[in-house]
Parts: sequence; structure tokens; C-alpha cells
Amino acid sequence: MLNGLQPWHLIILVLVVVLLFGAKRLPDAARSIGKSMKIFKAETKDMRGEEKPAEKAEDAETKALPASQQQAKNADQQVADLQRQLDELKKQQSTTPADPQKNAS
Repeated sequence: MLNGLQPWHLIILVLVVVLLFGAKRLPDAARSIGKSMKIFKAETKDMRGEEKPAEKAEDAETKALPASQQQAKNADQQVADLQRQLDELKKQQSTTPADPQKNAS
């Protein structure tokens, strides 16, 4: 008598869910459940003490460097970021046509 879920049981279940929640709200609900599961999974990994290999390598690297070298590394990163932003602005400026009326005002 109890043979488990049969295909028609699943069809009825899906119809009931669609009728209760509406077809428009189901994708949003599924998306939010997926995000919640992802967060839950990440938190359980953190509780176990598991880390990604990249994070372990960064931690070991920052522990090995003295504070002055870490500051120099951060400063170098900031300089590289600023240089990249400057290059992007120069590209934008060279691709836009020079409008003498805009420069006059």
C-alpha cells in the first residue's frame, strides 16, 4: 500500500504549491531558498574550521611578512589600482571626441 511517491503524487503536489503561492512568486521563492542554503553551507564550513586553500595561502603569506612589508605590499596594490584607473580614464578621454563647446564652459 505504501509504495512511496508515485508520479501522480508529485504532479498533485506541484499543482497545490502553484495554486497556493502563484506561478509568479515561485522563482523568487526558489532563488531565496537557494541563497539561504548557500549561506548556511558557508556558515557550517566556517564552524568546522574549514578554509579554502587560497585563504590558507594568504594567511600564511601575511603571517610570514613583517608589518612594514605588509604596509609596502598594500601601498603597492593601491598604486597599481590607481594606475589602472588612470589608464582607464585616459582611454575614455581619447575615445570621446573633443567638443570645443564643452571645454569653453
